[in-house]
Amino acid sequence: MGKPNKQRRKGQVAARAKGPSGAGTALVKNNPFEVKVNKQKFNILGRRTKHDVGLPGVSRSKAVKKRTQTLLKEYKEREKSNVFKDKRFGEYNTKISPEEKMMKRFTLERQQNHEKKSIYNLNEDDELTHYGQSLADIEKLNDVIDSDSDTEERGILSAELTAAHFGGGGGLLRRKALTGEQDEEEEEKPKSRKELIEELIAKSKQGKRERQTQRENALELTEKLDTDWKEIQTLLSHKTPKSERKDKEEEKPKPDEYDMIVRELGFEMKAQPSDRMKTEEELAKEEQERLQKLEADRLRRMHGKDEQENKKKPKHMSADDLADGFILDKADRRLLSYKGGKLNVGNDEEEGGNEEEEGESEEESEGEPGGEDEEEAIVEEDDATDSPSDLESDMGSEEEVTANEEQKEKHKGNEERLRSGEEQNAKIEAARSELPYTFTVPESYEKLKSLLFGRIIEEQLVILERIQKCNHPSLAVGNKAKLEKLFGFLLEYIGELATVEPPELKTIDKLVLPLYSLCQMFPEGASNSVKFVLQDAARDMEEMIEVKGRATFPGLDMLIYLKITAILFPTSDFWHPVVTPALVYMSQLLTKCQVMTLQDVVKGLFVCCLFLEYVSLSQRFIPELINFLVGILHLSIPQKRPQGYILVHPFRPAGKNSELLLVCDKKDMETWKKQNLPLSIVTRLKESSKTEMNHFRLSCLAVCLDLIKKCAALYESLSSFHEIMQPIRVLLTEHISVSEYPEQLQELHQNALKELEDKGKHYTPLVCEKKKPVPLKLYMPKIVKVLEFGRKQGGSKEEQERKRLIHKHKREFKGAVREIRKDNQFLARMQLSEIMQRDSDRKRKVKNLFNSLATQEGEWKAMKRKKFKIRH
Repeated sequence: MGKPNKQRRKGQVAARAKGPSGAGTALVKNNPFEVKVNKQKFNILGRRTKHDVGLPGVSRSKAVKKRTQTLLKEYKEREKSNVFKDKRFGEYNTKISPEEKMMKRFTLERQQNHEKKSIYNLNEDDELTHYGQSLADIEKLNDVIDSDSDTEERGILSAELTAAHFGGGGGLLRRKALTGEQDEEEEEKPKSRKELIEELIAKSKQGKRERQTQRENALELTEKLDTDWKEIQTLLSHKTPKSERKDKEEEKPKPDEYDMIVRELGFEMKAQPSDRMKTEEELAKEEQERLQKLEADRLRRMHGKDEQENKKKPKHMSADDLADGFILDKADRRLLSYKGGKLNVGNDEEEGGNEEEEGESEEESEGEPGGEDEEEAIVEEDDATDSPSDLESDMGSEEEVTANEEQKEKHKGNEERLRSGEEQNAKIEAARSELPYTFTVPESYEKLKSLLFGRIIEEQLVILERIQKCNHPSLAVGNKAKLEKLFGFLLEYIGELATVEPPELKTIDKLVLPLYSLCQMFPEGASNSVKFVLQDAARDMEEMIEVKGRATFPGLDMLIYLKITAILFPTSDFWHPVVTPALVYMSQLLTKCQVMTLQDVVKGLFVCCLFLEYVSLSQRFIPELINFLVGILHLSIPQKRPQGYILVHPFRPAGKNSELLLVCDKKDMETWKKQNLPLSIVTRLKESSKTEMNHFRLSCLAVCLDLIKKCAALYESLSSFHEIMQPIRVLLTEHISVSEYPEQLQELHQNALKELEDKGKHYTPLVCEKKKPVPLKLYMPKIVKVLEFGRKQGGSKEEQERKRLIHKHKREFKGAVREIRKDNQFLARMQLSEIMQRDSDRKRKVKNLFNSLATQEGEWKAMKRKKFKIRH
């Protein structure tokens, strides 16, 4: 690279040295290393060669020029939205010459002006006039010059004046004749614009007045006509007969079906915009506020407070207030009476019961002398009618009447007070008996038990629902942890209900709903609680096996926990953190717990039912289930050696408890009826009689046959179905004597056996897979035709076309990337040049500012020096 650079510099120096002389400047030699030569291998006739020799910088300058015209222009106008467009005719049409463009533009301009001016011209040759005067002159506002106007002829006398004063008598006659002629001329003269406008305004006002008078006359006539018509209308009233009405109704066309549908659609309700769906947090907040409001209302009723006491009284009443909301709460009206010659107002309502009793006793004591006075007054009437005792007797009777009325009113008031007091007490007791509407989450199991225990199931469900609503996780930070603890407390409460004598299974069934809702809200906390219960149960069973050497079936509470697990969690998963341990624990129950009593048989059958419920969707094979059913069937046959089947633990072929389900009493068999086994029978089985025990054994056998039928339907798709169900089939056909059992049990036996025989015979035959056979490998050489060495050969035209397109795409892609890179470099150079230009302008302006400041400072110092010299 050193040698070409030296040669390039030598060439540049030589070019400068030659200077501006003619030949020297024209014949500048290029560096031969920068000249690009496109060599051609073969000369082909008729082919044009382009750019055989490429000079340095030619193509680059063209590219820069093109980018300057396009890319740089777009870069400078990147933030501008206005665009200048030349809409002159033929501006961007290169096919039209400039002379033609000018002629066409001139004609278009003349046409536009002509259309604007002559749009209302009727005839261009005729001139429009008004009263003999041209409209063009009227528009110029050339009014007639008055005699008073300031003109050049102001001081000249008119012809009329000279004729009148200097023409003699004949002149007067001439004057009259002249005035007549002038009037005719004035009438013939056209009016000015101002006079025309005034005349037009006068005519419009006159027409307006005429129309107003016509309207008023028409209104008066219509009113008169209406009054006359009302007087005549009564005489002309005539009803059409019914026959004519019916004819008219029949003549009316009935509406078409399409018209009826259109009318119905017009009356239909249109879609109304619905409100936005509220979020879970908003709904929880509204429910909490509603319950808090109800609780406040209940507390108010429990304390005997009235609703109107809480209402706020108006603090201020304006002078314009009409007192529309005034309500008379109490009967403030009082009776007026005269007592002892004085005006007496009725007693207040606030008097106590003792004062009322005293008033009643006084009235009774005063009643007797009142009667004696009346008798004396009657006697005195016979003696002397004009004595003043008559007035006294009248006064006494009036006082008695008012006293009796007051006494009745007091009695009514007392009764109303007693009645209102009883109603108030009833309301208070009803409010106390109601459940509270707001609850806090119990922090311990004892608090939850105190809330729920002893109440009916409906109240327990309401309490749990209100606890969840008042303590929703979105309302406070710690509510989530509290409700997770509530799930564990509720699970423990269900277990305690299962251990009560008798077990409250209906209550447990209802409590599963709030348990399920809590599990949906907090699945992780619920799974941890259930896993903890399962771990405790499995640990207890292992400890019992280590201590006693055998295990027993768990209590009813654990069985219910297993049932609840199937409700709360999905059982069809391949692996589940709660269901999988539950399945393992149930399989251990069927294999490790010995069957010693009928209670154990019932518990084992319940676990078998749970197994079928767990695997109903996944169809998972459970060998412990089949073995346990085989053992249950073995307990119902007489004691003998098993033939055709094998017993596994916990069942024994012979022993103390090997005939638990064997029934020998025929009377008990005849009286047995099929019925479901309730779980509560586990606790009260010891108190049953012998007949009930035999019925219980037959019911267990019936449940076992039902489970066998369900297993056959569940495992029918297994290839080893026949081998799996072989022990059960042997027991049902060879060992169990069906003829001795009741008809219902025989029918169950036949259905189970039929299910096993039908399902066991269906085998899928072995068939080879349908696929093309693979040919044997042949050791033959593969011959490929090579036309030219080094060229890419394709198998077909499509393959060659595809390769050609791929190569073309690669080439175009590389070229596009190269052009984009060059565009970015060009823009970067332009941006750098703009920045440098701005910086240089700024430096120049700053330098100019400093220079101007320095000159000002020098001038100021010189002026200051001059003033100082002048002073001194």
